[in-house]
Amino acid sequence: MSYVGITRDGRVATITIDRQKKLNALNPEVIDELGQAFETLRSDEDIGAVILTGAGEKAFVAGADIGVLATMDPMSGVSVSRQGQEVFRSIETFPRPVIAAVGGYALGGGCELALACHLRVASENARFGLPEVGLGIIPGYGGTVRLARIVGLGRALELTLTGEMITAERAAEIGLANAVVPREQLMEHTLKMASKIASNAPVALSLALESVYQALDSSTAESMRFESSLFGLLASTSDMKEGMQAFIEKRKAEFTGS
Repeated sequence: MSYVGITRDGRVATITIDRQKKLNALNPEVIDELGQAFETLRSDEDIGAVILTGAGEKAFVAGADIGVLATMDPMSGVSVSRQGQEVFRSIETFPRPVIAAVGGYALGGGCELALACHLRVASENARFGLPEVGLGIIPGYGGTVRLARIVGLGRALELTLTGEMITAERAAEIGLANAVVPREQLMEHTLKMASKIASNAPVALSLALESVYQALDSSTAESMRFESSLFGLLASTSDMKEGMQAFIEKRKAEFTGS
């Protein structure tokens, strides 16, 4: 792939968007390659967590490529939006935890990409924002849906309607970022978090994600029933037996994903 690369460190895979001359801006090729990368890892049972980041010191993803957006007509606009939505949804529904390591700008489509990840670690120089209304458009890759779910309706509307760019510290205050670290520690800290997550029971991690996201679109009663079903299902796994026995024996569990 031209713009997206995959590296592995133990049970953690890192996907890096590398289009530094354009501050890693999203165009159809980048989005397509991003989808390919996650599809490649989806069936890789040796991977327990994924880090998504952007190359260089200035940006995670500075946004969508304005040169591409400026040529849209109504039909191509819908197509551009739906391509991004489909790939970002594949990230949100990825069966293992995905952590965005946000170094620098995460604006527009870049902010929406970070929102599609399960967790977000930001460097101190990170900046988040949805400036689309200043360009005569709205977020089109799921930003109007996910932001409110993460930071609440009032703050989401403020960011969306003002187009304001906020600091990493402010992002952490409102729950948009899970942690803020010095720029030089970003990948180290994120890898440490990802490795800790990946050391847990793989099936339990996958079903925990499924339960949380299913609840966003269902009633409380339906979500509780779904949670109970998954809770019971996990009682059939070898990992549950190993986890319980390891706790009783005061040792580290050795999970197999079965």
